[in-house]
Amino acid sequence: MGRWGFRCALLVALAWLLAGCAAAPPRNPLAVWMPSPNYNARQASMIVLHFTQQANVQDALHTLRTHNPGGPVSAHYLIGKDGTIYQLVSETDRAWHAGDSWWGLTDDVNSRSIGIELDNNGNEPFAQPQMDSLLRLLTDITTRLHIPRTAIVGHADIAPTRKDDPGIWFPWSELAAHGFGLWYDPGPLPDPPPDFDPMLALRLIGYDITDPTAAIVAYHEHYRSSTAPLLDAGDLRILWNLRGKVMRMGISKPLPPARPSVQPSAVRADSTR
Repeated sequence: MGRWGFRCALLVALAWLLAGCAAAPPRNPLAVWMPSPNYNARQASMIVLHFTQQANVQDALHTLRTHNPGGPVSAHYLIGKDGTIYQLVSETDRAWHAGDSWWGLTDDVNSRSIGIELDNNGNEPFAQPQMDSLLRLLTDITTRLHIPRTAIVGHADIAPTRKDDPGIWFPWSELAAHGFGLWYDPGPLPDPPPDFDPMLALRLIGYDITDPTAAIVAYHEHYRSSTAPLLDAGDLRILWNLRGKVMRMGISKPLPPARPSVQPSAVRADSTR
């Protein structure tokens, strides 16, 4: 091997060494490293969808990678209208996309979720290439991370008093047709029994019902592409059907209490998202 070949081999070896160091977990130099196998990485158990509510994907990339006026925000992925998928945060890390939110039994959705932003100003249909990429990404993430396909919600679902994304234009039924998200059965649905409580059904699904009107609006945005503040007979049939699905799938736990009121001092810095 000549001098030039030796230098190339040395550079390659050095590159592999640096790559290995970069991938190694951080270790405290004050301590003796005695690794234990009894741990696991942050494991997401749900996916939250958003719209960017900005003019274009470049503006959204800037917002998600800098300090914007409302405070720093981020998401694990951003999908452009042309279907390009951008990753901004590792799936093992906690992105700042959910803010002050609540779903099921947790008020720390950021720590248990993957956030996906969609380039959309909130007043327009979602582009089909974008939806195609979203379906591919959902298939990939749910398969690799073993996230239930029903555990896909919108920002409005987890923060009904603050947010309305991904909005009434988002085609939840298209996701359901591909097996994603909790959705009601097709065809005529039976009426619920006379003692059926729709608010308890919303709570069982995962909604925070501390503000009943906000919870109903969020439900309508997701399931009926509407912002109506009151439930009708069709809603009662849908909620009775969804309640049954949740119970049969075994994804429900004993009905948790309504969310306690959140004092302003308890709101995290990323509450704007």
